[in-house]
Amino acid sequence: MNMFTQLINTLKKSPKTIVFTEGTDPRILEASARLLSGTFLTPILVGKEEEIQAAAEEIGYNIRGAVILDPETYDKVDEMVEAMVELRKGKMTADECRAALKKGNYFCTMLVKMGVADCLLGGATYSTADTVRPALQLIKTKPGNKIVSSCFIMVRDSATGDREVLAMADCAINIHPSEDELVEICRETVGCARVFGVDPKVAFLSYSTFGSGKGEDVDRMRNACQKSKAEMPDVPIDGELQFDAAVSPTVAKTKCKGSAVAGYANTFIFPDINAGNIGYKIAQRLGSFDAYGPILLGLNAPINDLSRGCNAQEVYSMAIITAALA
Repeated sequence: MNMFTQLINTLKKSPKTIVFTEGTDPRILEASARLLSGTFLTPILVGKEEEIQAAAEEIGYNIRGAVILDPETYDKVDEMVEAMVELRKGKMTADECRAALKKGNYFCTMLVKMGVADCLLGGATYSTADTVRPALQLIKTKPGNKIVSSCFIMVRDSATGDREVLAMADCAINIHPSEDELVEICRETVGCARVFGVDPKVAFLSYSTFGSGKGEDVDRMRNACQKSKAEMPDVPIDGELQFDAAVSPTVAKTKCKGSAVAGYANTFIFPDINAGNIGYKIAQRLGSFDAYGPILLGLNAPINDLSRGCNAQEVYSMAIITAALA
């Protein structure tokens, strides 16, 4: 059974609703038509109903059963404005909130905040910043969290039918996280990995293994690792580790005997966005892993961002992933 079959089976037991910020986009419509053929995730398409219906008809997708909401005519917009003014706490007037809610990204985020939708997927035409900003302003981070982070779920099927699933963070949001931010990234990534069937064995990656190299970045990863171990004593966590020591049992025997993680890591915490972004793309392009993400972590509700170059299959997959986190 592949990862998506498992996620869909879970969603069938508790169906969700997902709001798309770009209701007329052909990729969104294709993915929505495919979702509607199942019974586990209902799409909410945002935009003018006649434009959405016309776009779907033109490209031949059946979106019967989708919920269509127009920010211009939404019957609870006054209630939404009032709630948004309270959330912004003096930073936006009622008129400014009303104007912002005419934009799909703010309107959809408030639909999640008000419980109309369980989760949100945007970014087919919006930038990452335009997806994340309303989420930070309105959904906000979970209690105890100070940042939004991200991870990629990497999946590779072998010829024997076995499936390898890895989690990699933070590859998309935080440029150079501090020790405490790395601890938060680790905590959120462990939780995300479990949703996708990974029993996390966490490696804090570096150019050093157990002090073989020196420097501030080595110290930062080692200290963050120790703090994470203290916070999550039941999770196998180790570091700092070089990547070969993290994944090769042979190298691990030489470099770090006795480690519960070294040689078998499946959840990787990178020191910065450079390493993380390069690392997941090497796995994707040279290691033949499928990359799903970035999956945003740390928010009070599941909100995810698409690449503007995405295709309909990626929209469909990310919709399921986003709903699985709800």
